[in-house]
Amino acid sequence: MTRSSAASPASRPVKISCRNLWKIYGTPPDRAMRPGQGPAAAEFARQLRAAGRVPALVDASFDVHEGEIFVIMGLSGSGKSTLIRCLTRLIDAEFGEVRLDGEDLLAATPKQLIDIRRHKMGMVFQNFGLMPHLSVLENVAYPLKLQGEAKPAREARARQMISLVGLDGREQALPSQLSGGQQQRVGIARSLAVEPDLWFLDEPFSALDPMIRRQMQDEFLDLQRRLHKTIVFITHDIAEACRLADRIAILRDGRIIQIGTPADLLLRPADDYVAEFTADISPASVIRVGDIARPGQEVAGARTVAGDLPVEALLTDIATGTTDFAVQPAGKYGGGGLTAARVLRILGRHGRQDDETAAG
Repeated sequence: MTRSSAASPASRPVKISCRNLWKIYGTPPDRAMRPGQGPAAAEFARQLRAAGRVPALVDASFDVHEGEIFVIMGLSGSGKSTLIRCLTRLIDAEFGEVRLDGEDLLAATPKQLIDIRRHKMGMVFQNFGLMPHLSVLENVAYPLKLQGEAKPAREARARQMISLVGLDGREQALPSQLSGGQQQRVGIARSLAVEPDLWFLDEPFSALDPMIRRQMQDEFLDLQRRLHKTIVFITHDIAEACRLADRIAILRDGRIIQIGTPADLLLRPADDYVAEFTADISPASVIRVGDIARPGQEVAGARTVAGDLPVEALLTDIATGTTDFAVQPAGKYGGGGLTAARVLRILGRHGRQDDETAAG
C-alpha cells in the first residue's frame, strides 16, 4: 500500500524544521546558558536532573518535508506530546528553533500564532474534543466560524469534509449519538476544514477498538493519498507507526534515538532500544521490495515486480523456485535487481546490522 505521493520525501521542500529543541520543566535555567550538542547536551541534561529539573525534550532536531507522514513514537513519558506541543507553540521551548516554511515560529507574536493555527495548522487529539451541544455539521464548521466565514460558505465546506470522511447523512447528529470511530472522523473533518498546510495528530486512534483502529488507519492513508498533507503523527504503537509512516523518529527520555524509514529501523536499528521496539514486527510485511533491491543491477530473465510491493508477496514465488526479481520503481520506492537468496538472508538477519544488510 503506497503511503504518500510519488516522490521520495527527502526530495521535497522542508515544511517544518526543528533544531536543538529543549523543553525543561521546573525552575527555568538561565537563558544565557548554552546547552551544547552531542555529549555536551547529554551532560547538560544530567546537570538539569541533578538540580531537580526535568528535561522533557533534549536537543531535538529534524526536518519534515512537504507531503510526508512523519511519525514520532516512544513509550509514555518519552516526550512525544511535549514535542508536538512545542512545534505548535501550545507550550514554549527554552532553547532551540522551530521554522515553518522558513519562518521563525518561536518569534511569532500571540496574534500571529492565532492566525497560523487557524489557517495553516490542523490538530487532532486522542480525546476528539468535540463540543457535545453542537451537531456534526456545527462541530466541523466551528473553526471556519472562528475565521469569520459566513454561515453558507462554512457549512458548504463542512459538508464537503463530512463527505470526505464518510459521514454523509450524519450532519445533524450530536456527538453522543455517534460511535467512537465516527466521533474521530468528525475530529478529522473539523481539522481539515481550514485546509491546513500542516496536520498534527496526537495518538488519534489509541482510544479505539483494534478493528475500528485499523479501519481508521486505512481511511487515514486513503485521505493522505488524495490530499497529500504534511503530517506529524504521534503514537506509542510501533505497528501503527510502521503502517503509516514515511519516516519514524523514536524518542527515549526526551532524546531522539533514531530517525529513519520503517525499513531502516527494522534492518539497521541504532541500538538495542530501537531493536527491542521493532522485535515483534514482521519484517516481511513492513519492508518493501524497493527497500532492498540493488540499484542499477539487472537480472536477465527475472520476474518483474513493483518496488512498493511488500517483501512477503515474494515468498510464495521464492518457495516455488523463483530466484531472481527485476524491481521497477513505484511510488517513493526505487528499483534494481533482487535475488531470492538476498531476500531470505535479509529476513533472517532482521534486526542485525551487518555488511550485507547495510550494502542494500
